[in-house]
Amino acid sequence: MPRTTDPLDGHLDDPLDDRGGVRRVLAVPVALLTLVAAFFCWAALVTRPNGPWDDGAYAGITAACLLTLAAAGAVTALWLLPSVRRAMGWAWTAPALTLAALAILRLALLD
Repeated sequence: MPRTTDPLDGHLDDPLDDRGGVRRVLAVPVALLTLVAAFFCWAALVTRPNGPWDDGAYAGITAACLLTLAAAGAVTALWLLPSVRRAMGWAWTAPALTLAALAILRLALLD
């Protein structure tokens, strides 16, 4: 049976196709950055100021939101590289983008 490299066949028999290995390698920084973003988003969501005078809590919430956005932005920037996009689908960035949206919402609703 001849080898096929047609992606419409449902399988690839190309021995040079290394997307699985690349995906495993790239999953490490994407997962770690997403976990960092999740931690800071959690910190921003659970921190409650004691009152309008609690500037420290407001600064902490703002810092946690900005760090969430930075980590999610790093995941997105990594995914925007063409070689990464070929190996990993957009669904790999969905959790980080969701956390970024939560951080933006928390900043917008900050009293």
